[in-house]
Amino acid sequence: MLQSYRRLFAVPRLGALLFWSLAARLHIGGMPIAVTFLVAGWTGSYALAGLVAGGLTVGTALGGPVRGRMADRRPNDRLLLYSALVYGAGLAAMAFLPAWLWWAALPLAVVTGVFQPPATQIGRSLWPRITSGPTRQAVFAAEATLQELLFIVGPLLAAAVVGVGGGRVGLLTLGAIACTGAAGFALALRRSGHTLPARGAPGTDGASAAPRRSLLADPRLLLVIGVVMVLVAGLGAVDLAMVAWARELGAPGYAGGLMAVYAFGSLVGGLIAGAVAGPPRIPLRAFGTAAGAVLIVPLVPPVLHLPTPWLITPALFIAGLAIAPTVAAVTERLGDLAPAERRGEAYGWMTTATTGGIAIASPLTGWLIDHGGVAVGVGGAAALATLAALLSLGIRTQGRTGPGGAPPTAGPAPAEPTGTAASPPPPAAPSA
Repeated sequence: MLQSYRRLFAVPRLGALLFWSLAARLHIGGMPIAVTFLVAGWTGSYALAGLVAGGLTVGTALGGPVRGRMADRRPNDRLLLYSALVYGAGLAAMAFLPAWLWWAALPLAVVTGVFQPPATQIGRSLWPRITSGPTRQAVFAAEATLQELLFIVGPLLAAAVVGVGGGRVGLLTLGAIACTGAAGFALALRRSGHTLPARGAPGTDGASAAPRRSLLADPRLLLVIGVVMVLVAGLGAVDLAMVAWARELGAPGYAGGLMAVYAFGSLVGGLIAGAVAGPPRIPLRAFGTAAGAVLIVPLVPPVLHLPTPWLITPALFIAGLAIAPTVAAVTERLGDLAPAERRGEAYGWMTTATTGGIAIASPLTGWLIDHGGVAVGVGGAAALATLAALLSLGIRTQGRTGPGGAPPTAGPAPAEPTGTAASPPPPAAPSA
């Protein structure tokens, strides 16, 4: 079962590229915590703090496709460095604002979010260029799995730093982590020879679009992005329901533990999925995610009052098993459908869809919990996940074959050499 993961180590510099791509995203999960503590310390209002944190999220969502489009057209190492410079400067300016200028943090947060380094878009656009076959499936699974680990480590790190030094120190620390990760990823791209974006290389089954035509005009791409948004809304609703349950019990600390178990189940499921050969069956995985959410509904109040929330952890672990495999399969399929020269833009739209899903989940889940309790909130999450699974039935998985119908190769695809944007395209290399 570990054969697919062993193949990853055969791809030159893939380990460094994957590590730094994830390191550049480590700060994302903890950023709302640092911003909330900083602004709440200024104003004494968590509502205003949430408004500023939401402004940072809105900026990230608005900038996702723009930064992805830039990644498709400009040297990626320079884009990462310039974005990190502006992003870090924006966070530093926000951290050193005087308390009486708290209102300036809102527009500053929106602008700063627009310039978040596009490590996610660049990384996901790169994997199809340097891997193929089972190796490609394994790298997407590994990325989705390790992303779950970031969802655990990032908030814990932010909470620890904020607890010791306050919101200002927390924001500056996360900003430094973001800039260091982006710089490390840029250096890894230079060393591996993958600084230039794709030039419409073969390997996708999506038709090339006109330069000014939106990718959302392709119904296949629109469907995948819609599945991502609804699925993330459902998953986010489960987390919010766990937070509400912990608050009702008067023990907010339970929330972090319950969410960590849910994420750990996803991590284990992702590791297993990455080791399984064969193309992923997206609807099967999506329905598995929905079934996991349904499993939780009868185990929370007011349906069932457990003596301790820890009794639900086995169910949470099982419920999380299909999350990372589903995310990995959908992410890989989006790369299949997008034209090679516009994958960064496609993954930028995926970032926007993810943010939009969370934005949908927050008010909807809160309203459901207010009117029916935690179980109704989880029921809403299950309904959203089921809707995503039904939509995924329309996603067709393209079988991968080599020359003459032979099985696809498991090794890396031919790498593109470094050079300037004006360099002529290299001659076509024969298929492995």
